[in-house]
Amino acid sequence: MTWTIRPPRAEDRERLAEIYLSVRRETFVWVDPGKFYREDFAAHTNGETVFVCAHESGSVAGFLSLWPEDDFIHMLYISPEFHGQGAGTALLHALPEWPQHRYRLKCTGEEPAGEGVLPFPRVPGDRQRRLAGG
Repeated sequence: MTWTIRPPRAEDRERLAEIYLSVRRETFVWVDPGKFYREDFAAHTNGETVFVCAHESGSVAGFLSLWPEDDFIHMLYISPEFHGQGAGTALLHALPEWPQHRYRLKCTGEEPAGEGVLPFPRVPGDRQRRLAGG
C-alpha cells in the first residue's frame, strides 16, 4: 500500500471533520454521540500541525495532529475502511526525526501498552506515556 503524507488542503477539511466526527461517535461509547459536532475538528486542531494520510487513490484515510511545542501527539484518527492497512504507521513514520525523537501520547492508563509505548515514571495521577519509534 502506498500512502502520501502531506499537510491538509482546503478541500480536505470536510473529510477530516467527518473522520473525526464518525470515529468518535463510533468508539467513544461512554459519551453521548450527540455531544460531538463536525465543527469540533477545526476547534480541536487549532494551533496544531496536522498531517494528512492519503491513499494511492487520493482518498483521505486519516490524520495525525501534533502540538509541536510539547512533542505531543494529540490525535491520530484513521477511517475504519483503512484500518489495518498501515495508514497510522505511515503517519507516525512521517513525524520529524521519527523514530529517534520521542513524542508524547496521552493515554487513559487503561489501554495495554503496545510495542514501542514506554510508560513515563509512574506518579499518582500520571496519564502520559512516551511514544518511541520502532
